[in-house]
Amino acid sequence: MNRSAFGLASLALGACLPWGLHAQSAGFHGAVALSSQLVDRGQAITAATPILQGAASWTSPTGWSLGLSAGTELRAPHHLAETSAQASRSWSLSDAWQMQADLLYYRYSGSTRMRTFDRAEAGVHWMYRDVLTFGLSAVRALGASDHRVRGAADLDFHWPLPWHSYLSAGVGIAQPPAATYRSYEYAGPWRVYGHEYGQALPSSYRYGHAGLIWAMGNWRMELERIVTAPRMRRQRGAPGAAPWVATVSWSF
Repeated sequence: MNRSAFGLASLALGACLPWGLHAQSAGFHGAVALSSQLVDRGQAITAATPILQGAASWTSPTGWSLGLSAGTELRAPHHLAETSAQASRSWSLSDAWQMQADLLYYRYSGSTRMRTFDRAEAGVHWMYRDVLTFGLSAVRALGASDHRVRGAADLDFHWPLPWHSYLSAGVGIAQPPAATYRSYEYAGPWRVYGHEYGQALPSSYRYGHAGLIWAMGNWRMELERIVTAPRMRRQRGAPGAAPWVATVSWSF
């Protein structure tokens, strides 16, 4: 899904990589991570600068999970770049298939453009043997002027390799939040002038990622190549997503 810089939520919240959640027992869990950038569905939320993230969750034996996570730029540790909360329920459909439904809330700090990513989201995901995950999401933007519900679909693939490694790949399509337009007025010698600017966005855009994961015990390292539709990468007032995102994390 590439919903966050590396899927920290997958370790403690079960939002991005459900196989990380299923590997845990019931009880309280947490994770901390250092990433090279925070990326949300192919779009950069922060500049390409080190991001410190933390997450904590509680999981019940019946499949319920509650969690919180937050991230901050190391160069500005007093300022949170992202906070999120999640409630989810997972259950088994068969020996090979599992299903998860979740409710999420995301809040981002920074420019007006970044706050358009603030949202509430409901999703349902189908997982095949912790290898293939398909998810559908209904997204309501909270920071944009248009609060219509938009959709997103994600397909993720994880394949075990030798030496505690995994091949990771995924693609997705989403409807972006409405662009933010601003108006200015100023008085000239003879009249009042007005000006509006903004950027028209496509009705939907595609994104994807591919990379390698190394995991042993409580440690995990990940390097992913990020791909986003060119029109979404070149937005006024928004940082560009770096082509590569690296992350190291520790869970407990």
